[in-house]
Amino acid sequence: MIEGASIWHFAILTSKMHMAWLAHIGGRLESRYRYSSGLVYNTFPWPDSTPAQRAKIEKLAQAILDERAAHKLASLADLYDPDTMPGKLRKAHHALDLAVDKLYRLTPFASNRDRVEYLFGRYEALVNPLAREAERQIKRVARRKAKGTL
Repeated sequence: MIEGASIWHFAILTSKMHMAWLAHIGGRLESRYRYSSGLVYNTFPWPDSTPAQRAKIEKLAQAILDERAAHKLASLADLYDPDTMPGKLRKAHHALDLAVDKLYRLTPFASNRDRVEYLFGRYEALVNPLAREAERQIKRVARRKAKGTL
């Protein structure tokens, strides 16, 4: 439970991006994901967004909730069974996933591994910004040396 959570939180936490992070960082207990606020939620690199992007993401998340509500008698287990998942719900999740991915970068992610590798880079930049800047400076010096301007 997240006190004061909004539809924005729902959108990001149900996206492929966050689920890839969860699968890699949280691990599993039997066949279920092991979710820890300290290990998974607090370390997740949330995307930057403009108010317009955020409104779009929230609209896409609402479409998922609306589609779930259209199937009042179905449980979440029924709705998310890979063999019987309603097509409109699947499409709503796909649209949300694409939009969330674009908050991180414009080029599509090829796989969940690609997402996690990208997220680790973001995480590293968040927890150690000085190391990232030092790495950039080393690359600048190497380019200048290669050009003969240093």
